Amino acid sequence: MKPTRLKDYLGHIRQAVEEACDFVSGMSREEFQNDLRTQKAVEMNLVVIGEAASRVMDHYAEFTQRHPELPWREMRGMRNRMAHGYFEINLDVVWSTVQTALPALLAQLDALPDDDA
Repeated sequence: MKPTRLKDYLGHIRQAVEEACDFVSGMSREEFQNDLRTQKAVEMNLVVIGEAASRVMDHYAEFTQRHPELPWREMRGMRNRMAHGYFEINLDVVWSTVQTALPALLAQLDALPDDDA
């Protein structure tokens, strides 16, 4: 049953990455800064990504060790900042993350061997 759960966590990460990127697709930075709904939607997806990454780190350490190219600690760190520093969220960091880090993460997830999870 463990491998199925790992695939679930990786699927949650992938889905949250895709949703966050879709939410800002075609938006300018200024439009994002002025769109509270999109901000909250993206922030929630960053929390989901970090929570799933934390579960993988906690329960599938051997997988994270086999895939150090994935930013496990950064995903968890972003989640912690979103969840615990709510009133101090830096929208420039959120924007940069969704514009650069998330597409890179999606490419890294796509490069994982199908039989490894």
